[in-house]
Amino acid sequence: MDAEARRHRIIEILEKGDVVSGSELSSRLGVSRQVVVQDIAILRAAGKKILSTPQGYCLEGNMQRKTRIFACKHDMDKVYEELSTIVDYGGKVLDVIVEHPIYGELKGYLMISSRYDLDNFMKSIKESQGKLLSSLTGGVHLHTVEAESEAVLDRIEKALREKGFLMD
Repeated sequence: MDAEARRHRIIEILEKGDVVSGSELSSRLGVSRQVVVQDIAILRAAGKKILSTPQGYCLEGNMQRKTRIFACKHDMDKVYEELSTIVDYGGKVLDVIVEHPIYGELKGYLMISSRYDLDNFMKSIKESQGKLLSSLTGGVHLHTVEAESEAVLDRIEKALREKGFLMD
């Protein structure tokens, strides 16, 4: 593949919306990491708005966040561990959903994206002495989780599975 075709391929890869590391690009394109760095510089000089993040490259304005729904089950004493696993691996917990036998789907918006948010959520539960939606369903619930890429969602899923939170 010549340089022009390779640069075109870099743009195609980045247009998918994921953040892609330089190492991954070099592997996929069969060139060195240094060649990718040079290609990125040339593409930027040509007006392409490529951002460099700690996780890799992406196109400005094209960072499409990904979402995935995880089916979970655990007791109240595992709420903090479950949610901290998600945020520690780069996810944002958008909501919690349960299927109620009378009311159907019940959803609560959480918007937890950090330990700070999680600590405030847990404090709110303790202070209000409120019950979690999952207490209505024996601990069974869904979480919609948002992340910057499918790879991050895959890591979250793996961690939740290893800790026994996911239902099969």
